[in-house]
Amino acid sequence: MVISIQLTERQEKIISIVKYNQPITAENIAKQLNLTRATLRPDLAILTMSGILDARPKVGYFYTGKTTFSFISEKIKEEKVSDRKAIPVIVDEETIIYDAIVTMFLEDAGTVYVTANGYLTGVVSRKDFLKNAIGGLNLHNTPVAVIMTRMPNIVLTTPDETLLEAAMKLIEHEIDSLPVVEEVILDEDEKAYKVVGVINKTTVTRFLVELGNNE
Repeated sequence: MVISIQLTERQEKIISIVKYNQPITAENIAKQLNLTRATLRPDLAILTMSGILDARPKVGYFYTGKTTFSFISEKIKEEKVSDRKAIPVIVDEETIIYDAIVTMFLEDAGTVYVTANGYLTGVVSRKDFLKNAIGGLNLHNTPVAVIMTRMPNIVLTTPDETLLEAAMKLIEHEIDSLPVVEEVILDEDEKAYKVVGVINKTTVTRFLVELGNNE
């Protein structure tokens, strides 16, 4: 859950009072606003939890210099891929292209991840399907492995990366989604990746909307 960051007029006044009178106690803030401490308690809680104000026992409140924008920035940097990953659409390498296309549209996905023995081996986008359909490839007897982009040419993300790091990869590589993977060591010289989720442009946009709506 994201803490509310849309400040009220009273909260803005509290920030101004603290900024120019710090350190200042809750009692003195209340006096300047002609309000009771009890009335101000929720506002002060929001401002301290959001990091805009800092409260020190027996001293009072300080202005940290942080803004609501810096708070948003911190939230984006703190959010983990593991908290935001969606369910990926996965097919086996031997799946016929036509069946993979049907799966993509039934799941309303933009990307299909391809696996062999449960491990990631490739990725196919809507553009890949369209290009090969227009090119005259027989979609009913050709496996999806023929047209997929293969490992290691797939940009990955992991559950412990931040959403910001994943978003930067989307922009840098001009792609629509990233498979969220967990590394599996098969032997000393070989490793594989198990797909455990997906991060796409919709994921990032939804998170920004939630921040904007204070959800």
